[in-house]
Amino acid sequence: MDNKHCRFCGSELKHTMVDLGLSPLSNDYVAKDDLDRGQYYYPLHVMVCENCLLAQVIAYRAPEEIFANYKYFSSYSTSWLEHCHRYVEQIIARLSLDKDSLVYEIACNDGYLLQYFQPYHIPVCGIEPAENIAQDAQQKGIEVEAAFWGKETAAEIVNKRGKADLIIGNNVLAHVPDINSFVSGMRIALKETGTITMEFPHLLKLLQLNQFDTIYQEHFSYFSLLTVCRIFQHHGLIIYHVEELPTHGGSLRIYATHAEHSVYKISDSVMKLLTAEKDYGMENMTTYEDFAQRVALIKMDSCKLLIQLKEAGKKIVAFGAAAKGNTFLNYCGIGREYLSFVADSSVSKQGLYLPGTRIPIVSPDQIAEEKPDYIVLLPWNLRDELEELLSYTRQWGCQLITFIPQTEVF
Repeated sequence: MDNKHCRFCGSELKHTMVDLGLSPLSNDYVAKDDLDRGQYYYPLHVMVCENCLLAQVIAYRAPEEIFANYKYFSSYSTSWLEHCHRYVEQIIARLSLDKDSLVYEIACNDGYLLQYFQPYHIPVCGIEPAENIAQDAQQKGIEVEAAFWGKETAAEIVNKRGKADLIIGNNVLAHVPDINSFVSGMRIALKETGTITMEFPHLLKLLQLNQFDTIYQEHFSYFSLLTVCRIFQHHGLIIYHVEELPTHGGSLRIYATHAEHSVYKISDSVMKLLTAEKDYGMENMTTYEDFAQRVALIKMDSCKLLIQLKEAGKKIVAFGAAAKGNTFLNYCGIGREYLSFVADSSVSKQGLYLPGTRIPIVSPDQIAEEKPDYIVLLPWNLRDELEELLSYTRQWGCQLITFIPQTEVF
């Protein structure tokens, strides 16, 4: 399939949702010794399929290159860990899971979620393509298969371990270049009465709240419930329940099972959300095409504010070396002339530099040393958590800034 045809249905792509220009891979952080070397930039262009409504980045980079040495460790966000702990408690009760059950998590990262099954002695296995991160999960005592998920991987794991009562995928569906092989693999690995739960950012929220910074090369697709239902149905799976979540600026958690063996009644939540998407106009191409104008306004507003603050002699830094921040900074052209550094709690990122902008990543301790006047919160979805974490900066009158969904100083 070439990069101008839909990765699900194969239709020719004709409609642009937003074109963010050229950008480096959002997790391609730069070591100090590599600062004098070049870095590859790729078009960051999202198009929408008029047939199946799948919004997708035009792919220019193989996923093996993107995820072989991934820098994102899920365990560094306390609010995310709390979210996952609550999910495990809820899903164990909902599906009556016990020591005779089997749970798979696709893209298990560092074991951030599967660790919460351990006290219940429920057998689990993670599937994680980034070997450096898989090792962290294994150190937690979690069994991990280091592989990319798809039909072949699913068949191999089923042959080795059996079919699962529960298959989990949190924030992985968007990272999949071959969506058909991925979903087909879940059908292969799921027991007849098993359940799949997937969490992913909701395209409706992306459009409503101008969340263009969640677009990057590692995110191949952006999903509405309308599209996900079509994809799963095509592969013999049915979505029987959906929940709206606050995570990542607004996400969905879908519950799916085999269509031919379904023992679950389809809840009202599915039809309610499908109706909300249709009412917003997500079946109309103009809804997607209007998004680009709002994105351009955010770029102008953010640059205008930062220029005014710098001209006033203010010291500005950022917090959170997140992938979304890299998309935002590169698209807006915001570099070290505006932000002295970005602080991040992830030790694996400290000492590196942001891709493209080459802004240094430092320990949060440096904020207390430098006492900036303003801190830009790049992962705006963690606003409440970060505002509490940085509350001590109010002692010297520091203010916080977010630019999504609009510019706000508080």
